[in-house]
Amino acid sequence: MTAHFASMDPKLRRILITVCTMTATVMQALDTTIANVALPYMQGSLSASLDQINWVLTSYIVASAIMTAPIGWVAERYGRKRLFIICAAGFTVASMLCGLAQNIEQIVGFRLLQGAFGAALVPLSQSVLLDSYTAEERGSAMAIWGIGVMLGPTGSNASSARSASARA
Repeated sequence: MTAHFASMDPKLRRILITVCTMTATVMQALDTTIANVALPYMQGSLSASLDQINWVLTSYIVASAIMTAPIGWVAERYGRKRLFIICAAGFTVASMLCGLAQNIEQIVGFRLLQGAFGAALVPLSQSVLLDSYTAEERGSAMAIWGIGVMLGPTGSNASSARSASARA
């Protein structure tokens, strides 16, 4: 923990942790939604068949399913906070690489990485959040986190719809 973060007001520190954990979870949830919506466009731009383009979704789901099981063990071994930061950074880099992909093979590989890193974001965000609050505050913290996670994709989808209608 940096000296500045350690000297920060505990209430402000908990608020920042809550916002960061919510953001990571919303980012992971939006990624799934965006990929489903963008699939037909990716199919056309990558000249992929239906069977090929389905691997964009399948690779993410398979990697996420495989990597969900060992999350608890890895977090105990290396630390929740460290693993959360690594997974959030890895997920972000993998997302950027997906945006830069030039062919179907690259996007499937990068989606595999996204799934591997994204699998830990939801359970670790909850664990980090629970570690940051006292037993009395945990219920409120999880309620705020849940509301943010539910409303985040809704607001982003509304924003995307407005920008799409403005382009039309």
